Amino acid sequence: METDVRCRLSDGVELLADVYRPEAAGGPYPVLLQRTPYGKQGAQSETAFAHPAWYAHQGFIVVVQDVRGRYASGGEFYPFRDEGRDGYDAVEWAAGLPGSNGRVGMYGFSYAGFTQLLAAVEQPPSLAAISPAMTNSQAYEGWTHNKGAFAYAFNAFWSSYLGIAEAVRRGDQERTEALSGALMHAPDNFWMAPEAFPALDRDITPYYFDWIEHPTYDDYWARWSIDSDYSRIQVPALHVAGLYDVFVSGTKRNFVGLRSGASTAEVAARQKFVVAPFHHMPWYPVVEVEDANSKVVDDWQVRFFTETLKETGTGTFESPVSTYVLGAGWRDFSAWPPQEAKTERLFLHSAGRANTRFGDGTLDTQTPGDELPDLYIYDPNAPVMSEGGHSCCVEELTPMGPACQCQREKAKGLLVYTTAPQERDVDVVGDVTLTLYAASSAADTDWTARLCLVDEDGCSRNLQEGIVRAAFRESLTTPQPITPGKVYEYVIDLGPVSARVPAGARLRIDVTSSDFPQWARNSNSGYPGDGVPQVATQTVLHTAEYPSHLTLPMVPA
Repeated sequence: METDVRCRLSDGVELLADVYRPEAAGGPYPVLLQRTPYGKQGAQSETAFAHPAWYAHQGFIVVVQDVRGRYASGGEFYPFRDEGRDGYDAVEWAAGLPGSNGRVGMYGFSYAGFTQLLAAVEQPPSLAAISPAMTNSQAYEGWTHNKGAFAYAFNAFWSSYLGIAEAVRRGDQERTEALSGALMHAPDNFWMAPEAFPALDRDITPYYFDWIEHPTYDDYWARWSIDSDYSRIQVPALHVAGLYDVFVSGTKRNFVGLRSGASTAEVAARQKFVVAPFHHMPWYPVVEVEDANSKVVDDWQVRFFTETLKETGTGTFESPVSTYVLGAGWRDFSAWPPQEAKTERLFLHSAGRANTRFGDGTLDTQTPGDELPDLYIYDPNAPVMSEGGHSCCVEELTPMGPACQCQREKAKGLLVYTTAPQERDVDVVGDVTLTLYAASSAADTDWTARLCLVDEDGCSRNLQEGIVRAAFRESLTTPQPITPGKVYEYVIDLGPVSARVPAGARLRIDVTSSDFPQWARNSNSGYPGDGVPQVATQTVLHTAEYPSHLTLPMVPA
């Protein structure tokens, strides 16, 4: 192992890295490069992967580098901004290290996954493969925002975490303690407006405020969008997603986008999608079985890089999709969604009382007739709280993973629609959407939904959730206010699901107007509005004219 190996970038800034080499005689070896903002040494004890030394034992030179402005590296850090060109320089530098055979693969998850994608867009000649795990397809939709709503819990947590390391770097102990204290009391601090989250300011985390001040998908965001043109990425990729990861939809978009939009058929054919039952961080499985722990990803990465960097066949691409089906185990498919998936529509029904725990809200395949609408009140000062979810990064502080929804579903400000017990086992594998026909007394509001699996004992657990801010229902670039009382169609993308619904179990969709603090509350004051909270009456319709429905991909078990 060599520590603090210097990489001089084209603009003169120096980045430092630790380098791990195989101790066995032989070589030259391909290089695995990880570029992280979390500390090239400290991150190794926190990441989901095996230690770099383990990967070196598999016959790779492993390089872990601090990105610009973080820990040992020089320059100024601003998320996303410099990772493309810096990544290009780092790849070419790594290719020239002593003992290298000139072929470089990149690995890492979360931000260290996005650094790979941004580097790959720049097409460094020595880059031969990437493994972007649990990361997104852009910095706006699915990272800082979801259909116009600010992803509050995740971004306040992440910015605070980044700010703590910056305060330590500056030697500012007072600020370090303030940021740490605010983060550890996040559940209380989320009740403040996002821009007022304690200890964050423009000096320590200027980007956090820039994200809030760019609520639409504009030029600020477009420069970091991988999904605007997948033909720019010309290397094989192993895409690793977690079923309860904040970036599961973005990771899926990268796989699907490269399978359909790669520059060549060869690149398209060398994309692999692995979906594991994981949180984002800490990278623990949500099921306690031997074949779903983090070792699975280490094994997949070695298999993938052996085939792409050492050109030794391992069968990595024989099944393009390997997904863990919750309640059933691993299944292989040829595409996402699976070609054998049958799209099924389940329509919302009730006699106007779906807003109580044992109300009359149902789901079935029959198109609704002349039915009473369901009404509820959304008060921004009394939002429906998140129980579990797809956020990051500490379960006690942010909404993460599966959780019992039974208490949440007792709220009168939440509608519940449930199927009859399933007659036989069936797997839901693919992307789920909810098409909602609804009206609000407000000039802007949110519509949120949670897909749940209800077991035979009546326990309801979340599988996926989604949101749409009313003004963003048609466009992320040009929001359009709504007319109070007018019915609109809202399509809520619930994202990828991979779960078995066993015989006797039921599916459920929860509908309301807040999922807090996973997303910041909508004040109902209009878009952009003055932010003064207003109580709204919400109406959900399910009739022949307005057939609100859930769309699911069903695969025989």
